[in-house]
Amino acid sequence: MASARPESPLGTYLRDRRSRLNPAALGLPSARRRTPGLRREEIAQRAHISPTWYTWLEQGRGGAPSADVLDRIARALMLTEVEREHLFLIGLGRPPEVRYRPGDGPTPRLQRLLDTLEASPALVKTATWDVVAWNRAAAAILTDYSALPPDRRNILRLIFGDPRVRAAQHDWDAVARFVVASFRADVARAGAASEAAALVEELCQSSPEFAALWQDNAVSSYGEGLKRLRHPVLGSISFEYSSFVVDGRPDLTLVVYTPATQDEADAIRRMLAG
Repeated sequence: MASARPESPLGTYLRDRRSRLNPAALGLPSARRRTPGLRREEIAQRAHISPTWYTWLEQGRGGAPSADVLDRIARALMLTEVEREHLFLIGLGRPPEVRYRPGDGPTPRLQRLLDTLEASPALVKTATWDVVAWNRAAAAILTDYSALPPDRRNILRLIFGDPRVRAAQHDWDAVARFVVASFRADVARAGAASEAAALVEELCQSSPEFAALWQDNAVSSYGEGLKRLRHPVLGSISFEYSSFVVDGRPDLTLVVYTPATQDEADAIRRMLAG
């Protein structure tokens, strides 16, 4: 007697997602269905693949599908980005290629999180390094982004085009080199090369220093580290910084600068209170 075919994680996931779709909501007849959700042939039609091939995938037969097939099935099943990533992980053993899709700005909840960090400058930046949210400490220590037009709230534009921001860096050359290398890595990771092209062209024309660093093709991870600044009120001040990708929003990164000492944290609080 032949043994039963082992359960396929991909097939199980496909069947589960298929069963959750509402035929009526998709303009399909809902009467005379033996099981909930769409039929296999309906998913195959929506994905523009063979019904036989789709059936084999649900049955754990036929080998690994291509990335193109999985992408079409993800659209047919109306998967979210997280569900699409899971589909690729169980179907191909790797996440899908990135595709940059900038969303709306930060949520009010994320802004409230920033505001709770009273002595720690914190901001949210996009994959192309536009600052889209910040707290009072960031405005007082880093840059008052509210005083700038939205299109000028870009970290690279400030580093290479704002004399005040340049003067605030303890070692501008090292900062500039690190920023360009990290920016290049972020853009590639997010699949945002076309979105960043105009900014890169603008900076190459306006700043020979940026153009030279861009030609180096260096890459670096922003991650975490130590940042030192010259502040007009507080003088020399140091921070430990950490960066975090916002869950569910791979186009956004939260960066938090924590004062390196308690004395520096107290000095920031006094300045903000005054």
